[in-house]
Amino acid sequence: MSHAKLQRLMAFDFGTKRIGIAVGQRLTATAQPLAPIKARDGIPDWEQLAAIINEWQPDGFVTGLPLNMDGSDSDMSRRALKFARRLEGRYHRPSLTHDERLSSFEAKGMVMADGGERDFGKHSVDGLAAQLILESWMSEHPWPPTEEGSHESA
Repeated sequence: MSHAKLQRLMAFDFGTKRIGIAVGQRLTATAQPLAPIKARDGIPDWEQLAAIINEWQPDGFVTGLPLNMDGSDSDMSRRALKFARRLEGRYHRPSLTHDERLSSFEAKGMVMADGGERDFGKHSVDGLAAQLILESWMSEHPWPPTEEGSHESA
């Protein structure tokens, strides 16, 4: 799949109780967290999500894929993949997945290093985790896209 047309992206840190959201631009390779949305057993309020998507108008989606440490699928990665497919089906935009191993752990570490709140149930790091997922994806798919095999002569 060509990522060339994906400029504005929305990323998700899928969870069964909350789904973290971040938005970003490939031109600047920066992302910012948004407030997470609540989910019931992994199912978001699709109308609430549609309003957020309509507000930010992303060209595509990136959902974190929580693989096991050995790279194998987990129950959560299968559920996150299903969520990513539903995004594409509902909103008719490309929906990609990205390995998110340790993104939530890293987000919690960042908050604690800054002296932030440690009650992550009350003070969610889901948006920050989504931001890390998106920034990681963008670092692997920089803008402008490079054409593989093309060489400039000096």
